[in-house]
Amino acid sequence: MKINSENHFIIRSGWLRAAVLGANDGILSTTSLAIGIAAASTTRDPIVLATIAGVVAGALSMAAGEYVSVSSQSDIENSDLEREKNELKNMPDSELAELTDIYIKRGLSAEVAHEVAIQLTAHNALEAHARDELGINEITQAKPFQAAMASAFAFIAGGILPLLVALFAPVKSMVILQYVFAIVFLAFSGALAAKAGGSNMLKGIIRICLWGTVAMCASALVGYLFGVQVG
Repeated sequence: MKINSENHFIIRSGWLRAAVLGANDGILSTTSLAIGIAAASTTRDPIVLATIAGVVAGALSMAAGEYVSVSSQSDIENSDLEREKNELKNMPDSELAELTDIYIKRGLSAEVAHEVAIQLTAHNALEAHARDELGINEITQAKPFQAAMASAFAFIAGGILPLLVALFAPVKSMVILQYVFAIVFLAFSGALAAKAGGSNMLKGIIRICLWGTVAMCASALVGYLFGVQVG
């Protein structure tokens, strides 16, 4: 009998999280910056300049932040794996008992759990302990460079959208148009992320649009309150 392979959404978790975060942040932070400047400006140039600077700085910041964050996670995982290697070398019987106990707690009988632990240990002891004791596997293992690149490019892709609005929208209605287009962009991003992750699309759209509105309104308020006319 032919067994069909299944496509699981968790496989995408590493790059998808970074890409969604980057795209949404690119749209939201760049739009918020543009709205804040537009609220205090009568000309297009400062809005465009601030938007371009926001895209460049944001992409670099996202890449650096993701790389450092995920590298820290990777360091912790590697440290735990090294500790497991030493324990498997120095205390093999204790580690076998520990693995057996894990399978018993998951519902196997003591005899079956012990046999499973023996066979998995013979096959690849470190892999078995990494997966079942530490929760580390190839799918979810931290990949710093992948996360950094996905986040940076996604931020640029998201930031280009409000930049286009800044370049072509009328200055007098810039604040309103930036908000309207941002909501459309965020809704599309939220729907796409939900579909890629196999979650509820409407819930994803509402969540990102709600918090996006809060952030953009706060940015506009800052621009109006300072009342500094640039231009």
